[in-house]
Amino acid sequence: MNDFVELREDVSGSPLWNRDLAPTTIRERTWSTWNIAALWVGMSVVITTYTLAGGFIEAGMNWWQAMITILLGNTIVLIPMMLNAHAGTKYGVSFPILCRASFGTKGANIPAMLRAIVACGWFGIQTWIGGQALDALFGAMSSSWTNLGIHLWIAFFLFWGIQVVIIIKGVEGIKHLETWSAPLLLGGGLILLVWAATEAGGLGLVLERSSALQLRKNSFWSIFPGALTASIGYWATLSLNIPDFTRYARSQRSQMIGQALGLPLTMTAFAFIGVAVTSATLLIYGVAIPNPVDLVAKFDNVAVILFATAVIMTAQLTTNLAANVVSPSNDFSHLSPRRISYVTGGMITAVIGVLMMPWKLMESMGAYIFTWLVGYSGLMGAIAGILICDYWILRRQHLDLAALFDPKGQYAYSNGINYRAVIVLILAIAPVVPGFLHAAVTPGGQVAQPGFFDTLYIYAWFVTFALGFVLYFAAMKGEPQHAP
Repeated sequence: MNDFVELREDVSGSPLWNRDLAPTTIRERTWSTWNIAALWVGMSVVITTYTLAGGFIEAGMNWWQAMITILLGNTIVLIPMMLNAHAGTKYGVSFPILCRASFGTKGANIPAMLRAIVACGWFGIQTWIGGQALDALFGAMSSSWTNLGIHLWIAFFLFWGIQVVIIIKGVEGIKHLETWSAPLLLGGGLILLVWAATEAGGLGLVLERSSALQLRKNSFWSIFPGALTASIGYWATLSLNIPDFTRYARSQRSQMIGQALGLPLTMTAFAFIGVAVTSATLLIYGVAIPNPVDLVAKFDNVAVILFATAVIMTAQLTTNLAANVVSPSNDFSHLSPRRISYVTGGMITAVIGVLMMPWKLMESMGAYIFTWLVGYSGLMGAIAGILICDYWILRRQHLDLAALFDPKGQYAYSNGINYRAVIVLILAIAPVVPGFLHAAVTPGGQVAQPGFFDTLYIYAWFVTFALGFVLYFAAMKGEPQHAP
């Protein structure tokens, strides 16, 4: 409790305030270590985690190289995750409110909207996969289902509607969903692994045969930098808006231990299940099946299909509602606190997620990894560098809670915008833009003979994080940093 700061002043009359964006009270900070760990289990156990390592293997890695890359990437991203989480736990503030300290009370909308758009894209992707799972279930239950010309779209919008109902329940509903679903997700993954190993003749044989999935068109070291950046990029989004969750944590210890236990190990373990089961399908069916939704369609037992679909849908729900709804809901609400509530922000997210055409984002596994994941990691890295430098180095973990809601206070800067932070953000991102544009027009996202800017882009998150941190420090050093 000694590390908690609670807002004592009444700022409810501020145009920058609404109930959803208000700092949590100490009484509201109830999430335990298990709740935080379960949150990460729920978000990590998802189809895109299952297929992530498969994408690395498709590019030329073997199974253990892919596992090491994913473990290393998630361990690295855990560092900015915990650093940004600290402010949420100490002050009870969400991500866009924290951004006000460095970008200004109005300028905070810039990083908030960049994060929100990426979340909308992810929301669409996970909803599309969940719709595919429903479609497979209905197809197994009735052969006439597939005769409907728009059966996949019906399943997609049905799954979309289920999520909208849960969005209306708010953050507390997500907490309970994550807590109760974690054992189901872990159990379902283990059952799938045991089935695959048994049917294929043993786990050892499965891992030996995983080499058959390798195209060997690239050496490990040529793939590793981009794959590592993609692994970091996978959760670079949450490394920014993690205060949206840790603002409910009981203590700094709860959020740190919960995240350390829940993120790297779960991501690596579930990615391993993806590699092992995909390798086993090569032995069982004679063809690699990297998507569990397609694997479910191979079963002829409706009860098994029903259980598998329940696990897949739960995985998609827990990830989507936590990782891809909470943040943009707060971010959109921040645009106009008096007009847009958390629920309204969630509905905006759900609509934009469809408009971003997720079926296009998932057309190619190579483009998904080397254009989508690596690409937006450059945006997230720059913002993380600025936030961490501002909170940890310049302000030394001191914020004035009331001033964060004061349109004329110390965080108003110039008409609500800290133009130095905005310029630093642009400068930090600029070096990786040429490489991104080149990767975007290259089939599969991998440039055969990378030049200087292509190489910078491969390390996008690292480059922009370092530039954002250093340039912001240089721009703001010497400026008065008010303490409460």
